[in-house]
Amino acid sequence: MTIFKETLDEEYLTVSEAKALLEGIEEGRAADEEREMRYELARAVEHVNRFAVLEAEESRELVEELEAIEKVDEKTAYKIADLLPQNRDELRAVFAQERYSLDGDELDEILDVVAKYA
Repeated sequence: MTIFKETLDEEYLTVSEAKALLEGIEEGRAADEEREMRYELARAVEHVNRFAVLEAEESRELVEELEAIEKVDEKTAYKIADLLPQNRDELRAVFAQERYSLDGDELDEILDVVAKYA
């Protein structure tokens, strides 16, 4: 017997936004003494606690500013907001799989936006 699951909706989240969502779930589980957190949930909470740098609202603002830049699409904006690259080499790694490359001025424009939040 095979059970198929259908994807109904999909949206990107930054690590900071995921942290806010998982904190709510974690608090709900902590209130119920009978329920333990599953292994996957515990690992996800540990991951977001380790890697989330910004607050959820700040990360959303950063994504919106990055999306306003012509060469940055939605997926890449979320990736940049999660990684917060500090120099051109780190930023080039984000764009490594794209079919286009950015020149120095475009990279600097993105890094200037990231610098406001990092």
